[in-house]
Amino acid sequence: MKKELITAYISVILAMTFWSLTYVWYKMAFETYRPITTVFLRLVLSSVILVMLMGPFRQLQKIDLQHDLKYFFLVTLFQPFLYFLCESFGVSLVSSTISAVIISTIPLFSPFATSYFFREKIMRFNIIGIVISIIGVGLVIFERGEDVEATPLGVLLLFLAVAAGIGYSIVVKKLSGKYNAVSIVTYHNIIGIFFYLPLFLIFDWKHFISVGFQPQAVLPLLELAIFGSSLAFIFFTFSINKIGVTKSNAFTNAIPVLTAIFAFFLLGETLTVIKMGGIALVIAGLFMSQIKRMPKLRKKTVIRPSE
Repeated sequence: MKKELITAYISVILAMTFWSLTYVWYKMAFETYRPITTVFLRLVLSSVILVMLMGPFRQLQKIDLQHDLKYFFLVTLFQPFLYFLCESFGVSLVSSTISAVIISTIPLFSPFATSYFFREKIMRFNIIGIVISIIGVGLVIFERGEDVEATPLGVLLLFLAVAAGIGYSIVVKKLSGKYNAVSIVTYHNIIGIFFYLPLFLIFDWKHFISVGFQPQAVLPLLELAIFGSSLAFIFFTFSINKIGVTKSNAFTNAIPVLTAIFAFFLLGETLTVIKMGGIALVIAGLFMSQIKRMPKLRKKTVIRPSE
């Protein structure tokens, strides 16, 4: 049991590491292709890679079309479809600072969703830990000194992205009891291709044809497909199955922290005292969010002398 928990925590940390790096790979890919094209190609490459690698090893389970196909469509609708669209358009209307803070509320709302759908108990100590973690995210992000701008529509879209992210976790939790992580990720990526295909043909096809094949975009697309759309989702799905939705989603607050650390080592950005304090709060909050129960103080027994 302890080995499974350790594996689950390693998996969720790896998932967050890969997702934090996707921001770098997206930036590289966007120099050539538009966002919808990038996501579409990312899903196509990921699906092909997973089917080619996992198919021969018989890791892909058959879908129970009668009972579970609707859940696979639902999980794909939540993410990558609605989550990406709401997040990308929301970010275009809201400053990146506010966007990151709103997205970081996913762990805060997750316990209430799991309590409703799975009757999981909400531990007050865990909620406090998540709030502390969000405060830490705020320190890491606001320290950049960016303009804080927001429109009502942009804020609404970002909260819809939060709802989609939570919905994805809920449906994945249901599917993970019956299917392995590789099967879930492979099938929701394949279905995701058909969700994005109409958008790709309507909005990006002409631009894609005019740009054509660009060698410099191959590496970031492969990195997005292998690490962002394949391994990260497999690791995250595995962690949800082992430690639950709330505890897994709590680690999404580690993404800005990991991004700041990678920026320090790879891009030479500075780590200020405020930013390091924010990182410390995020880590402390994550530890608190994973504790099963708050330790109780033992009451000392007072022995009174007999009269």
